[in-house]
Amino acid sequence: MLEVVLSFVVILVVFLVLPLIVGQTEHKVMAHMQSRLGPMYAGRFHGWAQLIADGVKFAQKEDIIPAAADRRIFMIAPGVALVPYLLVLIVIPIDRGRAAVDLDLGLFFVLAVMGVGVLGSIMAGWASANKYSVLGGMRSAAQLMSYELPLVLAASSVAMAAGTLSLSGIVEVWQWWWLPWQAIGGIVFFVAGLAELRRPPFDMPIAESEIIMGPMTEYTGMRFALFMLSEYVGIVVLSFLTTVLFLGGWHGPFLPGWLWTLLKVFFLSFVVIWLRVTYPRLREDQLQKLAWAVLVPLALVQLALTGLIKVLI
Repeated sequence: MLEVVLSFVVILVVFLVLPLIVGQTEHKVMAHMQSRLGPMYAGRFHGWAQLIADGVKFAQKEDIIPAAADRRIFMIAPGVALVPYLLVLIVIPIDRGRAAVDLDLGLFFVLAVMGVGVLGSIMAGWASANKYSVLGGMRSAAQLMSYELPLVLAASSVAMAAGTLSLSGIVEVWQWWWLPWQAIGGIVFFVAGLAELRRPPFDMPIAESEIIMGPMTEYTGMRFALFMLSEYVGIVVLSFLTTVLFLGGWHGPFLPGWLWTLLKVFFLSFVVIWLRVTYPRLREDQLQKLAWAVLVPLALVQLALTGLIKVLI
């Protein structure tokens, strides 16, 4: 029982701390890439306490609910967006034998629960009684439907290669030559995951210049902060899953396994930030075309390649 409690405490700490580190890293990386300072004053040394200051600011803001809103749905939507990512972290192994819960159907569980998180955005858009919010929710729904298929197909190729749906089992049988073998699936999975998180350049449901803040337009205070936190937790979860499924998880020379996992997670988080700075927002038609005309065919090619190699070996 003590071991289980300690495991959940560690998961909760990771859930609360890593997104803050990624958020602060995004501030500084974007500043350097755009030749500006970024946060420099909060906490004195390079603005290390900026996100803490933002949290205090959100906590002090008034919590406003529109008069015409569906109050219950409006209030629970941020939790629906955030909590599924905590459930996903519980089953992701950080090292051999180090997962709070090691499910035999871990991959199936992860994909199912991650799909629930996007519903928070749809619920917020519908419940806000705001036309811009409804448009953002509809775009979120369309994005979820489009990018869930290539995400699942890419993950299926790894499960087929490993012969198991257990996340720990997939990492155990992983070999270095899986990097070129599963490269197409890894790229498809990562890109589709970014789209489900609505991260730039796939942030059409938010699109500040078009629909203000989409589903989050009417949110203030801590409810708005929960939506922002869910975005950064989503980055951490996507990086963990890509690491476990396609980069070998804890496999690596010299260093401890858990450290290899974290290094790969931080590298992928940096790539997420890099893509945000590099590419402009896609149009809605470009977004859908990328999913159906590019990612789905590539995922099917990866599945066919995996099946062929499994037959040959």
